[in-house]
Amino acid sequence: MRTKHDVFQQLRDSGVVAVLRGVDADTLIEITDALLAGGVRGIELTADTPGIADMVAELDASFGDEEIAIGVGTVLDSETARTVMLGGAEFVVSPSLHADVIDTCNRYGTLVAPGIMTPTEAITGYEAGADLLKVFPASSLGPAHLGAIKGPLDQIPLMPTGGVSPDNAGDYIEAGAECVGAGGALVDYEAAERGDFESITETATEFRAVIDDARS
Repeated sequence: MRTKHDVFQQLRDSGVVAVLRGVDADTLIEITDALLAGGVRGIELTADTPGIADMVAELDASFGDEEIAIGVGTVLDSETARTVMLGGAEFVVSPSLHADVIDTCNRYGTLVAPGIMTPTEAITGYEAGADLLKVFPASSLGPAHLGAIKGPLDQIPLMPTGGVSPDNAGDYIEAGAECVGAGGALVDYEAAERGDFESITETATEFRAVIDDARS
């Protein structure tokens, strides 16, 4: 079993965590392959997806640890956190701050990224044991807000999510983000339904190029 540090480093190296909300089980593997081909190595399925446990298990069986880190988002309680961890999730993400989710993930050595918006929430979550703080919804206040949080709280790793696109991903990285979470701007489900997975790879490649440029 990999450590939280290993998973954190993989998410940071990826620069992008693909948030797959309501993804079709029939195209899950192909979408993941397409993302991986574009350099995205963090995959977050959402807990409200039908058949989530089976989907996590399928990803876990299809890809090695060195290829991708598999996580589950929209986790609102400790029971769901434990269930998805037992199913193979290597990281757990919430849209909001839940102490019981943080406690459960720390109890079992799983990386946890609760959602925050303010400096107070950021320090509260970090002191409670969060490994990564999800700034959500990032689009509400933008990269400048993230940079303002990092000013006095530079020790806290942040992952902006919500409204992140290739147009602004670099701005978030330059403002101090460890990585970004991206959903609809990264994964085109209509393209996937048409079998056009190459376009997903192209978008993933674009995201990675923007982030690599911001880090250089």
